[in-house]
Amino acid sequence: MAVIEELIREEETGALSFGNYELATKTKKDGFEYNGDLYKIKTFNEITKLERNGSFVYESVPGTTVHDFRSTDKEVDLVVEGIKDSQVTLELEAEKEYKIHLDKIYVGKMKTNLGGKLNINVELGDGKKVEIHIEKV
Repeated sequence: MAVIEELIREEETGALSFGNYELATKTKKDGFEYNGDLYKIKTFNEITKLERNGSFVYESVPGTTVHDFRSTDKEVDLVVEGIKDSQVTLELEAEKEYKIHLDKIYVGKMKTNLGGKLNINVELGDGKKVEIHIEKV
């Protein structure tokens, strides 16, 4: 897998891919249309942030590249890659419990906070990628 040179794109599968952790300076793209929504991406080596219609969707510190991002009201699937371990934050439904799988291994349940934020630490580096599957309980 590789960084997304155009910062954000729709894949042939219909999934969304975004982010470029190799950039030295913050770069953004606004007004990307996908499934009737408008997306904004800000990305570089320190942070990657995605918004949909002005609302928070995804953030990673340090920056990452996300492949095959799919989200429904019941589950989220994505593949994350980066140059070092990263904290990934997703906006989900507030105060709900979710099952978390990393690389198809069940790692436990987590509950979102009042704002619906869910934080996951992923071990990345040297081209390593991690598949994340989150399912509402």
